[in-house]
Amino acid sequence: MSTSKPTSDPPKMGNGIKFLFGGTSGMAATVFVQPLDLVKNRMQLSGVGGGTRQYKTSFHALASILKNEGVFGIYTGLSAGLLRQATYTTTRLGIYTSLFDIFSKDGKPPNFVMKALIGVTAGGIGAFVGTPAEVALIRMTADGRLPVNERRGYKNVFNALGRIVNEEGVLTLWRGCIPTVGRAMVVNAAQLASYSQAKQILLSTGYFSDGLFLHFVASMISGLITTAASMPVDIAKTRIQNMKSVAGKPEYSGALDVLAKTIKQEGFFSLWKGFTPYYARLGPHTVLTFIFLEQMNKAYKHYVLHDDSTGGGL
Repeated sequence: MSTSKPTSDPPKMGNGIKFLFGGTSGMAATVFVQPLDLVKNRMQLSGVGGGTRQYKTSFHALASILKNEGVFGIYTGLSAGLLRQATYTTTRLGIYTSLFDIFSKDGKPPNFVMKALIGVTAGGIGAFVGTPAEVALIRMTADGRLPVNERRGYKNVFNALGRIVNEEGVLTLWRGCIPTVGRAMVVNAAQLASYSQAKQILLSTGYFSDGLFLHFVASMISGLITTAASMPVDIAKTRIQNMKSVAGKPEYSGALDVLAKTIKQEGFFSLWKGFTPYYARLGPHTVLTFIFLEQMNKAYKHYVLHDDSTGGGL
């Protein structure tokens, strides 16, 4: 009588590798899209306090930055952007992929609701960890719009973090933490869940196979949904983290105060101010992040785990 060997589960990727690949993919994508992040932040801060809008359109903003600050000016805040990815994206994608595997049953991915809940959890934790780098990023990218005598003049992200602690206290590093976490929850519920769902739907049509083109189309769909859902929270976060105290009193008391004043002074649709650079940044950043992540996952599974049975894993 012949006995068959029990089938063993395929080897799995360690959590440490998932966190490493998550952060690396986000940092690689940021190198390409940092100028768009700069334009988005400048657009969101244009007209703060009911003043004259500095930029008419995203293209006007980009042209003004290039004219006044030079080619390298569009990469202002890159060090903060990279640190943000190293903290925020490492945490959120590491937690997301880990929980995704835990809640996958018999090779089947979690349903859409579970994906959204996993995304909310991963995004909230990641945002809390990444808030100090976010504060530095907002301030560094906003500096060039101010008169020279009002600029903070941070040399790099570590200089920014050190000066913030020395001049304003360590808790300032988590200024705007609540809207930052709120935005991240919205972004991740929309981005991660819609990306996974879009991939599944596109694959089910029979017109797509698991590869770069599928990842690109799913990422662009995900980026559009995420942009529309998260912009009002993002503008509140940006303005709180960049605000200064006037006569010892902060400009805004909280996220709701930002939204109320913005609608009153600039109109309802100003909550989506900077939509073009936001999507132009988020779309490609989503595309590049997931493509880099999927390819690193595939390479690791193929060359290290010798497992070709699955795709990238999202």
